[in-house]
Amino acid sequence: MPRNRPALETLRASAQVGRDLQQEIEQFLFYEAAVLDDHQYDEWSDLLANDIHYFMPLRTTRGSRDRDKEFSGPHDIAYFDDSKVSMAQRVRKLKTSSAWAEEPPSRTRHFLTNVRIQPLATSNEYEVTSAFLVYRNRADEQTDLFAGERTDALRRVESAAGFQLFSRHIFLDQAMLQANNISFFF
Repeated sequence: MPRNRPALETLRASAQVGRDLQQEIEQFLFYEAAVLDDHQYDEWSDLLANDIHYFMPLRTTRGSRDRDKEFSGPHDIAYFDDSKVSMAQRVRKLKTSSAWAEEPPSRTRHFLTNVRIQPLATSNEYEVTSAFLVYRNRADEQTDLFAGERTDALRRVESAAGFQLFSRHIFLDQAMLQANNISFFF
């Protein structure tokens, strides 16, 4: 679940990371967003590690006493709870005409901000938390806006992109989705 880190702890963690690594990771995330917006799903799949866990829990509105129960857990129902195999199946389907929810294809624009990086216990692995906004327009009249927080885990690899994504947890701000579907990637 999203964690509310004290500002000082976040500041100290970002000081450990350094500006060069901060920029390198941000450029990776911006590249990933552009690839998704351009529907380059094979290139995007290359950015995913074989052990990826792509998870978007459901959110419910809770009172302040039950805020820790706001999101569904790992063994509860979720919008997405995918592995590399299930992600590959979704990508394969998007590239066919049988993905009715994406015919015609959605136009998306991914915005990322407030990128915070913390080294993980394993060398060359990083937890990256960011705020996102995804704009989606489909057909002539359907427009959707999704806002929230992502917690990603990146691993440095020998590739042109420099990193692979091995975990993504997506926490929508909305408790009630107004969209007809969520047939795209965050």
